[in-house]
Amino acid sequence: MDPPAELSREEQLARMRSDWEARARENARYYVASGRADWTDQEFLASGEKVIADDVLTDMSNICQGKTPGSMRVLEIGCGTGRLTRALANLFGEVHAVDISGEMVARAKVALVDRPNAHVYQNNGCDLSVVPAIEFDFAYSNIVFQHIPSREVIENYVREVHRLLRPGALFKFQVQGHEHETAPDDTWNGVWFSDELACAMAERCGFEPRHRHGAGTQYFWLWFFKRA
Repeated sequence: MDPPAELSREEQLARMRSDWEARARENARYYVASGRADWTDQEFLASGEKVIADDVLTDMSNICQGKTPGSMRVLEIGCGTGRLTRALANLFGEVHAVDISGEMVARAKVALVDRPNAHVYQNNGCDLSVVPAIEFDFAYSNIVFQHIPSREVIENYVREVHRLLRPGALFKFQVQGHEHETAPDDTWNGVWFSDELACAMAERCGFEPRHRHGAGTQYFWLWFFKRA
């Protein structure tokens, strides 16, 4: 069998956008949190609060670095329908979030209508040019980069986060750590990273890869601190 044909970055981004628009129309909540397909409103939002409790509230010293949460501006990549964005907005002073899917963003705006400190944008799937050029105190992404089939696109996101973070601030996110073959048009099982690849990406983008957890697994957590 011939190997899959390479796609240009523009073709990959178009495929990502098309696939996530289709998933959002089919069952947005399932594709955001695939543990179940029949989320109620209350259960779905409660699951987001639990994720933020596990990922953020247990790590406040690294995240806040002496700042009060209410004074902090936070960036989220891959917000989906706003499940985690809402939980972040309940904790931090200001939250800005992006997603490649216009359908997901429309649903997120409805979910966040009573959270005026949360701002959601549809981006192009590879950079953060749609986000206001303001300084952020923390950046976060959960189960997003695991779906991207291009290390180039992921690294561009990391470089863009570096552009927007204040010196010393943390970007806490996951990549796929389980080694596997990835087709260039597979927008569900994204490209994988070894510990060495992740650390090299951090250095190229101006980050210190201070902590890592879960190398070799689907949920490979990275703590990238922006170098002063």
